[in-house]
Amino acid sequence: MTIRKKIKHDITYCLIRLFMALCNILPRNAAMFVGAWLGLAAWKLIPREQHRVHRHLSLVYQDDINYEQKRNIGRSFFINSGKNLADVVRFRRHFATEIRPLISVEGLEHWEAAYRRGRGVLGVAGHLGNFELLAAYVQSLGYDIAVIGREMYDPRLDKLLVENRLAVGLTNIATSDSPRRLLAWLRSGKGVGVLIDTDSPRVRGIFVPVFGRLANTPVGQSMIGLKTGSAFLPSACLRTPDNRYRVVFKPPIELKPSGDFETDVYQVTLKCTKALEEIIEEHKEQWIWLHNRWRTKV
Repeated sequence: MTIRKKIKHDITYCLIRLFMALCNILPRNAAMFVGAWLGLAAWKLIPREQHRVHRHLSLVYQDDINYEQKRNIGRSFFINSGKNLADVVRFRRHFATEIRPLISVEGLEHWEAAYRRGRGVLGVAGHLGNFELLAAYVQSLGYDIAVIGREMYDPRLDKLLVENRLAVGLTNIATSDSPRRLLAWLRSGKGVGVLIDTDSPRVRGIFVPVFGRLANTPVGQSMIGLKTGSAFLPSACLRTPDNRYRVVFKPPIELKPSGDFETDVYQVTLKCTKALEEIIEEHKEQWIWLHNRWRTKV
């Protein structure tokens, strides 16, 4: 690592620690203001990210939404992300008393029925709304939940993230862990939260349509879920205009086995992606449009 990069990492780490301390000292409304302000500042000060958001929205919607609407979607995403982060860093002290009471739920019967089968549940989610809070909420209902996460570039930040998850009872499974750990977890009938909406060269993927364009999509969760007979349950935790949350569980993905494993993997991945796409369509301002979902070419 170069000296310049090390200094940059050190500054980032210190700023994040300061943000965490500030959000835990302040009342929630004030913490929301700080998070929103930081999100808005990032949007205004990093024109490169504005360009990415506009480009990706244009790929999907072309001229169906105008420039100002695309700009508003991007701006709202950054503000929402700042607010979401403020709540996430408050997990350790305030989750049970302040954050959890703000959550309403829709479709909980789908989760309960899938969990009762005893063959494991894959909560299929994306970088939509407050996905960290989604897993924490389900864990708070008394279910055993693990989340799969890629290690962060700075071990100190990764430690903070993992400790935050552990503080609300979650189990953290790193992408570098043996797949057998995940298999054993699902076979014991427990739940796992997975994010399937990024184009990453670090994991195996297949191309499925995403908003009408083929996109490289993680496939490991589909392979493991089919092997264990686990349920695939599209899920999201969406921010509401009054700074509360609405957790949504969609009906489990139905699949008639074809007799060909690779075909079934494709179909499950496609159906999960389409289910998330429907949620994103209704909440455009809460999805990570700055990520190049179509980076890898066919």
